[in-house]
Amino acid sequence: MTIYEVAKRAGVSIATVSRTLRGTGPVAAKTREKVLKAVEELNFTPSRLGVSLAEGRHAANGIVFPTLGGPYYAEVLLGYEEVASELGRSVLILSAKGGSNVREAVKELAGRVDGLVVFGRTVPGDVVAELAGMPLVFISCGPMAGADTLRCENVESARVLAGHLRGHGYRRFAFLGAPHTPGDDISERWEGVESVLGGAVRPVPTAEYTVEGGYEAARKLLRKKSRPRALICSGDEVALGALLAAEEYGLAVPEDLAVTGWDDIMAARHARPALTTIRQPMRELGAQAARVLDELITRPRPERHRTLPTQLVVRSSCGIHPQEDP
Repeated sequence: MTIYEVAKRAGVSIATVSRTLRGTGPVAAKTREKVLKAVEELNFTPSRLGVSLAEGRHAANGIVFPTLGGPYYAEVLLGYEEVASELGRSVLILSAKGGSNVREAVKELAGRVDGLVVFGRTVPGDVVAELAGMPLVFISCGPMAGADTLRCENVESARVLAGHLRGHGYRRFAFLGAPHTPGDDISERWEGVESVLGGAVRPVPTAEYTVEGGYEAARKLLRKKSRPRALICSGDEVALGALLAAEEYGLAVPEDLAVTGWDDIMAARHARPALTTIRQPMRELGAQAARVLDELITRPRPERHRTLPTQLVVRSSCGIHPQEDP
């Protein structure tokens, strides 16, 4: 049985059948009774795809990442796909990295889905403006008009981390992953760190937030005579690259150099030494994004902006008994 046969039996439109079964719009009591009677007589079980087609929908969501490389994006995507599957929605994924025309790719994707989740500022502002009116959720991004936003807390956690390191007696710091876009996650982490350490910390840019990017940035920094005593890295992958650079220069961590990260990916727990980091709920971030987008698709409402909590995880890379700075 299909939704079309139910509509024919009840003498109503397929849209009315859909509204009755989903409770997404007003239906007269007598009409509702006819629809439910037809459903029972035909032993009809609604499919998500059939209902979506009846409502002029795709039963699919889109998600746009800057890249699909690295464990952080993988965890967010896993959380997103698990919930989307529970909701009966397929997921179309677009990676902006290496794309020759991101604008056109995003517009084409938008035409094939019921709503979009976008990571950070991956999509140009003028394209976002063109998508106005479509259900939109932005991850790891500050509040935006016309869209829901979800992010993990950054500023206060960065302050706690910086205070913890200062409590060890360190006096010279570097922040690997200098801010590029006002209001993004990295900028907020820098803001929190600088508010505690002031002029004792300096920003050091990384080409990318990857192991390679962290390695190259730390390598240039550590070969200098006046190297910092502690590296505060904007992400765990950057921190893992810094550990490689320290090993190359014969520096022991944490005896000669303290290193911290952000995210708490699995590799951070198994690094040698184990990495002090800020744990953020990556998988839950993706899961909530899928739920929020489904809310916006099925029952449009004013935008909301949510922040998930994070937590300092202290391990040995920050120095349990550090030496005093020379």
